[in-house]
Parts: sequence; structure tokens; C-alpha cells
Amino acid sequence: MATATEKPPSSSSSSNPSTKPALPPGMVIGPDGKPCKICTAFRNWKPRVDKPQQAQNGAQGVSGQQKTAAMMAAFASGTGFAANSQQQASTVTAPVPEPDPYARPENCPPDVEQLGRSTWTFLHTTAAYYPDKPTMAHRVNMLSLLRALPVLYPCSVCATHLGETMKTHPPDVSSRAALSRWLCEQHNEVNERLGKEKFDCSIEKLDERWKDGPADGSCD
Repeated sequence: MATATEKPPSSSSSSNPSTKPALPPGMVIGPDGKPCKICTAFRNWKPRVDKPQQAQNGAQGVSGQQKTAAMMAAFASGTGFAANSQQQASTVTAPVPEPDPYARPENCPPDVEQLGRSTWTFLHTTAAYYPDKPTMAHRVNMLSLLRALPVLYPCSVCATHLGETMKTHPPDVSSRAALSRWLCEQHNEVNERLGKEKFDCSIEKLDERWKDGPADGSCD
């Protein structure tokens, strides 16, 4: 699905103390005038912290915890702090990987990027298994599914854009190849707006990606 266009924070909060704080850069405003999390990438859900300062604070916290742990281990073993100085030094100086503060934790709700990836995966895979010669029931149900997206898709900005695109370029549900190609073209249109690489929409490449896997058997 399309990724919502990010809007800069309002500058009115700085001039009027009674207004709400300025929104984080990149936070998208929904049609109700409120921040729309599902329309926004997780990294833009909250204001960014100065990275050098954040790294320094994190390093200090980790170093302090390591020193405390080393001291407690030394006293608990009965050998004293000095006897464990070499082990403590190696523990304190060991490099600690810095976690990405803007990476989305697994237990958090989806953001616009994860929602989009999951939706495209579902649609492309569904098209890959759509009949080559669909019955009228197949066609009606597939059209109902696609036409429901602009109404039900959680990201309202993305849903509106998809609805406008479908008006000018209606879905082709006449066959498996036609539907797969139509979805690929819609996905490429989104990728182009986001500056991403386009995908080869030939049925051979689409089947390789969404149905059969590479010819080298690496996915078997």
C-alpha cells in the first residue's frame, strides 16, 4: 500500500504556550485532525533524541551496570574485588552493541510500513493462486476484496490514494496473469513515488517471487 506523505510539525506551538506541543517531524495527521500512527512510520512516532548524547547516556548506563555486576560477582565468590580485576576489566571494556532506538519492537502495533508490506504480500500471493480461468464468482469476490481496501484500509491517506488510482486504472480480474500484473503495476506506482526500485511485472518473475520460488531451488 502507499505510504502516507509526511507533514512537518506545526510551528504554532512555539508561539502560543497554551497549544499542544509540536508533533514529531514526519508524523502524519489523519482526517480527524489528530496524529495518525498507522499512517506514520514507527521511527516518526516520537521526537528524535540527539544521537551522540543518546549514545553517551546509553554507554554510561551500561558501563555502570557492568561495574556493579562485576563487583557483586567478586564479593559473592569470596575472592574479593582485586582477584577479579582482570575479568572485570574485560567485562567493562567489552563492546556492547547499541540498540536502534527507532527500530519497531515486535510487541508494538504495526506502523504504516509493516502494514503496507503485509498487505502487499497478501495481495500478491492471493493473485498468484487466483485461477487462470476464474468463474464469475471468483471475479466478483476478487473485485469485492479490492474495492473494499479504499474503504477499510486503516491508513486513511493510503486508502484515499488507492481509491483514486483504482478509478483511473480499474482492477483486471479476467485471469491470474492479468490480476498479478495489475497488482504489480499498482505496487510499482507506489514504489516510484517513494523512490524505490520497480519490479519486473512479467508473469514469470511474479510467479518466481510469489508462487514458485527461484529456479535454483533455494526456497525449496
